[in-house]
Amino acid sequence: MFIGREEELNFLEDRYNSADGQLIVLYGRRRVGKTELLRQFCQDKEHIFYTCTEIIDEKQLEAFSQRLLEKNHQAAKYITRFSDWEQALLSISELAKEKKIVVVIDEFPYMVKGNNAIPSILQKLWDEVLKQSNVMLILCGSAMSFIEKEVLAEKNPLYGRATGILKMQAMDFYSAQQFFPNYSTEDKITAYAILGGIPHYLKQFSDKYSLGENIVRSILSRGSVLYSEVEFLMRQELRETSVYNAVIEAVALGNTQLNDIHQKTQIDKSKLSVYLKNLLELGILCREFSVDANIKEQANKQRGLYKVTDNFFGFWYAFVFPNLSELESGDAGGIYQYVVKPELERFTSYVFEDVCQQYLRKQNRKHDLPFYFTKIGRWWNKTDEIDIMAVDYRQTQILLGECKYKHRPVDVKDLKHFLGKKVAQDKSLYYYFFSKAGYTEQAVAYAAEKGIKAVCLDDLV
Repeated sequence: MFIGREEELNFLEDRYNSADGQLIVLYGRRRVGKTELLRQFCQDKEHIFYTCTEIIDEKQLEAFSQRLLEKNHQAAKYITRFSDWEQALLSISELAKEKKIVVVIDEFPYMVKGNNAIPSILQKLWDEVLKQSNVMLILCGSAMSFIEKEVLAEKNPLYGRATGILKMQAMDFYSAQQFFPNYSTEDKITAYAILGGIPHYLKQFSDKYSLGENIVRSILSRGSVLYSEVEFLMRQELRETSVYNAVIEAVALGNTQLNDIHQKTQIDKSKLSVYLKNLLELGILCREFSVDANIKEQANKQRGLYKVTDNFFGFWYAFVFPNLSELESGDAGGIYQYVVKPELERFTSYVFEDVCQQYLRKQNRKHDLPFYFTKIGRWWNKTDEIDIMAVDYRQTQILLGECKYKHRPVDVKDLKHFLGKKVAQDKSLYYYFFSKAGYTEQAVAYAAEKGIKAVCLDDLV
């Protein structure tokens, strides 16, 4: 069953229905669902789907030729393979003479790795023939830095040729929670906190089992798909994996400032900056700034807070990586009972803030908020912090949000503390409070009196 990705499918359909040739570059990290998206898109269309592999150039050309020729290509009467890449790629236009055809080249970087002249050949054919043909050519890849530096960057042959560029991101909570229709709202949020929005990871859990059973069966047990997933991806993308492991573990355990990471890992700061830069490019880490930070502050490498972008990476480095010795001995149940379970609510609380932001973005798109905001994020200064702050374009209206992910219902004291946050008093302020365990009767009355929007878990879904 295919879930979500409506926006991405609409993007591809829009390009497919456009006149003339289309050259689409679609890329994103491994496991994000690129191939499944493209197969779903191609289902009802004339198409060729070719997946590159890490083989020598001659074998790649032979395999690509076979995929083209088996599509009732006229040349199949005379040849069993094309003589070179120019002939093979040019022949795509022959297949589109009667009706539009979609040609997907999945894992395109492998093709270029075998023959670095392919982007130049493709650029020449695109300019001379393919852009006027009835072809939709989709180049897809998981090597994000390669796509950005070797395909899309200014000095490369295909620069400026793409008619559409789509960088696929992880699913948001609202798509991810559809994988678990039988879970409670709380369990859906916890599952999202553990697995994030990567379809491949979400498919490993089943709502036929409890969250605890899923964690033990699909993450903590040797031989399960997710047990060694992070190590596999790290080896695919990076060298010096032991060093990168130390950096990511430090961030996952709450060391978010550059100096804190340095103190935890004892890596030289100049080298640490390079490691962090690589992890930022891969989308494993991101750098977070207060919502009111200016461009100058964001350009300062010493500023900002590092966080693990991928929820599953955060979970793995917080609970699996530090306990690999015991897990290797087969004690998945013990690690869950005494390490994971006691910390799961605290771990989920950080992701709960992200889910609340996604709720507000959703309301914003529907124009169901007091104003339309153009920036949203966390806010902090030296003495205080606010979980969510959203501001309008002119920065005259501010929405403040507080998120409480605890078993205790929110009371009047919590709301008064929230109203006491020190922010600009010359703005129009609106208050939203998000609570896992609901509100006391007194808190509901106080929120109504003070104009605080009190949001419960079920309101989020």
